[in-house]
Amino acid sequence: MTTHPCGNGHLRHTFQQGLDVPIHTLVGANRMRSLLKGIALSACVVSVPLATPLAAQEQANPISTALKSELQGAQRNLTAAAEAMPADKYGFKPTPAQMSFGQLVLHVAGTNYFMCAAIAGTAAPQPAKLDPTASKEILVARVKESFDYCSTTLGPMDDSKLSEMVPFFGGRKISRGGAMMGLAGDWSDHYGASAIYLRLNGILPPTAKGAKGGM
Repeated sequence: MTTHPCGNGHLRHTFQQGLDVPIHTLVGANRMRSLLKGIALSACVVSVPLATPLAAQEQANPISTALKSELQGAQRNLTAAAEAMPADKYGFKPTPAQMSFGQLVLHVAGTNYFMCAAIAGTAAPQPAKLDPTASKEILVARVKESFDYCSTTLGPMDDSKLSEMVPFFGGRKISRGGAMMGLAGDWSDHYGASAIYLRLNGILPPTAKGAKGGM
């Protein structure tokens, strides 16, 4: 049986390849990769015959389906990265001007709450404010809760209202479709940053484990 080049597995593999490259490559490449993935799934609407319920969903709603697929990987990888960093390294900063790892974890959670609520058209939850110096257990729990929120909130989403304007950072508004692509890009950027923080502390990032050549 031949796998179609538009298949979800192929797209996920292509998107995943960039996650462990140097950080200066990640910032631009991952956003472009998110865009290309949505375009590729859209192209599949006319090129792949209906075969399975998943294929039908991809054909009918290629953008929201791609976002939900990336959500699964982001939840797995960013949670694993937060768990991999030792508790005594949560205050680590690559340079004095950068966020500590604890701040990065809270930033991921905050972005999830804000962006997933905006995309879904609901009010963002207001969990209790946490300090980045809180325990690793508390910070990891917060990022897990934020991804659970995204999974629940984005679950019913489809592509019927991609052109509607939704709140975005800086008090401005963008289209819902643009926010979806932006969120996928943010997840990639956040994981790329987490991978660098881990490597600077001699820890292999989750997606690099088992790769040839070690660190």
